[in-house]
Amino acid sequence: MATATAADTSDSIFIGKGEQPAYLTLSLANRHGLVTGATGTGKTVSLQVMAEGFARAGVPVFAADIKGDLSGIAEVGEAKDFILKRAQEMGLKFQPDQFSTIFWDVFGEQGHPVRATVSEMGPLLLARMMDLNDVQEGVLNIAFRVADEQGLLLLDMKDLRAILSFVAEHADELTTQYGNVAKQTVGTIQRQLLVLENQGGAKFFGEPALDLADFMRTDRDGRGMVNILVADKLMQSPRLYATFLLWMLSELYEHLPEVGDPPKPKLVFFFDEAHLLFNDPPKALMEKIEQVVRLVRSKGVGVYFVTQNPIDVPDKVLAQLGNRVQHALRAFTPRDQKAVAAAAETFRPNPQLNTAKVITELGKGEALVSFLEGNGTPAMVERIMVRPPSARIGPLTPEERKAIIAASPVKGKYDTEIDRESAYEVLQKRVGGAAAGGGEGGGVLGQLGSIVGSIFGTNTPRGKLSTGQKIARDVTRTVTDKVVGGVVADLGKSVGGSMGGSIGRAIVRGALGSLLKR
Repeated sequence: MATATAADTSDSIFIGKGEQPAYLTLSLANRHGLVTGATGTGKTVSLQVMAEGFARAGVPVFAADIKGDLSGIAEVGEAKDFILKRAQEMGLKFQPDQFSTIFWDVFGEQGHPVRATVSEMGPLLLARMMDLNDVQEGVLNIAFRVADEQGLLLLDMKDLRAILSFVAEHADELTTQYGNVAKQTVGTIQRQLLVLENQGGAKFFGEPALDLADFMRTDRDGRGMVNILVADKLMQSPRLYATFLLWMLSELYEHLPEVGDPPKPKLVFFFDEAHLLFNDPPKALMEKIEQVVRLVRSKGVGVYFVTQNPIDVPDKVLAQLGNRVQHALRAFTPRDQKAVAAAAETFRPNPQLNTAKVITELGKGEALVSFLEGNGTPAMVERIMVRPPSARIGPLTPEERKAIIAASPVKGKYDTEIDRESAYEVLQKRVGGAAAGGGEGGGVLGQLGSIVGSIFGTNTPRGKLSTGQKIARDVTRTVTDKVVGGVVADLGKSVGGSMGGSIGRAIVRGALGSLLKR
């Protein structure tokens, strides 16, 4: 690493200082990175220092805030004694600062709501979110295909339930075209949807959907906006958290234009608790993760995974993370010792440094770093003290957070949910239209519809008519005899009731159509 004064430059971010200053080069920052270390060793502070540096350089930042500690970046830092001492030791003049921040929250409680449509999430990520097996994922793919062919918008959870019910009702027809569609499998998916709803997932699906351009903002001073996802509650559902962040990363990859290697990133994305993303993912999902990480670089997006140990990240992904910050690891057990050795091996060796030994000796706020330099090769590992953040270290108060949200540039854009016509409403209309059409003919068909409808009622839950049809098989034999005998009126009296006849007419039309045409 080149020797320089302890401050940001026009093309680099000052991260800390050891024997010499350590800089992260902006033009190489989209080559991704990794921040690792045991709990309480300073990962969050390092993340904040990097986020501040990117923001000062005009690069928007997205970061998940697991414990709320990162929220302090929105308020002015305090010149406390230990901060002034650390800054002085590395030749840095401490200047309190604060950064323009937008808070986001899937649940809409501590930030602006973040929503995606079911279609945007897609069957692969939904299957991961619901922990579906291959067979169940296959049926989910069929449901999405049917929705596309039927021109049905899948926006929210009730749309997904509606299309799954439609698939179950037409399972026999769909099986011949797409392969086996078992109603029991659809039922299992519906149950998993209920679990997802209980975890709060329903709040995530709907409109207005997130506009990625709102992540790419700069403030009036030309600094990058810091987007913080409030994730303390979201982390109670780890699979939902990991899949949600992967969806956001995938959306960036799919929608941003190719820019190659820009002078600085268009966006930097910090993925905290990254090990959750790699916990037993299906092969197809793992391939997607590897593809996104590999290719999103050319979209100008830098991805920085934050986790406890490099071995939490698969080798194919780890190989793409060029900028490294390693905080202390503890080696109390044989497994811990193997983890330390593995972490040491991920760095370019420094002849003057026993990397494996130093990893266990690092104090709070110290780190081993290796950033890309020159033509993109990793620098030799160095031991540094991380510079103090300029903004506040620690969380905001609820009042401070509310004030920032109230002054947000996206205030009002996402706060009110929109429920426009989509699959649920269209399928409901189809059922209603078919039933209404049955009433136009009147006569015997209308009377029979009223009779059978009085048996099944109008309050049959959406998607359950097939069950009624099974029951109707026994009823129609009696109905047929009554029609032939000319005693429909008597049957109507015997059945009685004033419950709606539209469903009954639809059932009878299918069961007795040929008879009534004679």
